[in-house]
Amino acid sequence: MPMSMSDSVLAAIIAGTATLSASFLQLRTASLRDAARGQSGPAARRKNRLQRIVLLVIIGAAAVSGFALSQWLTEGERSAQTVLQHELQARVAELGRTAGELEATHQAARAEIETGVLRRIGADGVAVTATVAACRPPAPGTGAVAAAALAADPPKAAPADPGKALAPACSEADAVPVTLCAAIPANATVTEVALFSRPAGVDTAWSASRFLPGQEAGQARFADKYSESTAEGGTREVCQAFTQWSAEHARVVRVLVHYAL
Repeated sequence: MPMSMSDSVLAAIIAGTATLSASFLQLRTASLRDAARGQSGPAARRKNRLQRIVLLVIIGAAAVSGFALSQWLTEGERSAQTVLQHELQARVAELGRTAGELEATHQAARAEIETGVLRRIGADGVAVTATVAACRPPAPGTGAVAAAALAADPPKAAPADPGKALAPACSEADAVPVTLCAAIPANATVTEVALFSRPAGVDTAWSASRFLPGQEAGQARFADKYSESTAEGGTREVCQAFTQWSAEHARVVRVLVHYAL
């Protein structure tokens, strides 16, 4: 990469060149003047030799002065560049510290906002809703268990209205439990798990359809206790099992988990 010549060094070179040119011109003028006057004796030769010596001294002095001037100017430029470089480095370091402080402030503000949102969600509760289908009893007449059940409880007579057949009975043992899980922050503390259930297609208010853990109502029951999973990825799950053995209709269940941070 070619190096560019600074203005100070260029000025020193021009000044030295002008000085040398003037000296050569003066020497040439003096030589021509002596030749025109016809001075060719020993005195004239000594004078010419003296002039050449003086010219060489001037050339040497000009070269030394020019070199010294260029070094002085270059050193001054280097000092100025060093000072400017240090100032730029200080500015860059200051900008880096400022950027780090802004990033830390941004992260702190973001964490505070996220915590506030999570606290509000915990106060309102995390809701999980599901529809549980009607229970399907096992087919009659299959296996020894069915035979024993028929012997203990003979089938009832057909209803008076043949168009209205009785739905097959279903017991709690025949139903398959359904587990509802709500995700909460890993460091949260569960304050309440509210349980609700109502028949599908019924618009009863949830507040009027609340269940207690282990309570049986309408051939449905929630488990006595909820369970919690191991924290993973910053969250954990609060799960509640529900069982319904009604063969006539489905049920809509809702679990509302409240937590605190």
